[in-house]
Parts: sequence; structure tokens; C-alpha cells
Amino acid sequence: MLMDDPAIVTSLQSGDPIVARLFIERFHGVVFGLCLRMLNQREDAEDVVQETFVRALRAIGGFDMNRPLRPWLLGIAANRCRTILARRSRLPVLAPAELAELQVDHRPGLTDPDDLAGELERAVARLRPEYRLVFILFHEQHLSHEEMAQSIQRPVGTIKTWLRRARAELAVDLSRRGVNCEP
Repeated sequence: MLMDDPAIVTSLQSGDPIVARLFIERFHGVVFGLCLRMLNQREDAEDVVQETFVRALRAIGGFDMNRPLRPWLLGIAANRCRTILARRSRLPVLAPAELAELQVDHRPGLTDPDDLAGELERAVARLRPEYRLVFILFHEQHLSHEEMAQSIQRPVGTIKTWLRRARAELAVDLSRRGVNCEP
């Protein structure tokens, strides 16, 4: 069943459980992708995805029908990811070997760590959380500057600055590692 955003919101507001399932199925992939890239840990990402949908379904009654649904939902996910990252920053520091073990993703089909995609993946993971967030929202989720600003409740100018700084830091990081960033 294909439904546009206003139809989904209206059905969710009326408590339709079938549409709630369709809503989760439609947006699960993009929300999970954002959370996994932000948190670099599958279990945390899965927890945040679940919490994101619970919060979204609770808040749908006050949703502004003039806004697109996807950026709103990604904004909820981004806020939850930032909360997890802030909580992590207050935890005791692990030894490098323990930290590496936590961040290993054993899913099949990941890029070879020696290729350009692997280098870029590691460089993105090293960005400050807010830079990583806007980089992922722009380049992977294809949100506009305005949609990102609405999603994470920051001015468009801040979004543009963070995105420019993220790209600059990635270029410097990749250059230090011997990766040629010139087109």
C-alpha cells in the first residue's frame, strides 16, 4: 500500500496499527543506516532505532503536516544518537584493543579495509559527532541543508559550516593516510 506522508500521519494519528507497521517498514532502513554510521555499534544502533520509532509514534499527534516526515524522523534518531554519544563520552576509556574489538563489524559484504571506501569509512567514523551527522545526512540520506537544519534544530549556516568542516577534516585525514583526495 503506497501512501504519501500526510496520509501516513493522518492514519497514525487515528491509531491505525497496520499503517504503524508500514511506517516502520518504510523508514527502518534509513533510520538504522544513520544510527549505525553515527554510533559504529550495531547493538546501540538497533536500540536507538527502536527508541526512535517509539518516540515518533508517541509524538505523531503533534506532527506539523507541512513538514516532510523523513527529516523529522531522522532528527529524532540523530538526537537519540547524540545522547548515546554523550553518555559514551562519560564512560571510562577502554584500552585500544578493547575499543577495536567493540567497533569491529562482522557483517558480510563490508568493503575491504584496504580500499578507498574502507579508508573513507574509517575517516568518517573519526569525525566529531556533529560533523559526522551532517555529512551522513547530506551525502548518504540526501537531505537538503534546510531539511538538516529542521531535523537537528540548528541554523542552516551552522549546517553548511559543519558540512564544510567535515569535508575539510576528511580530506586532511585521508591525505595523512596517503589517500589522494584530488578529483
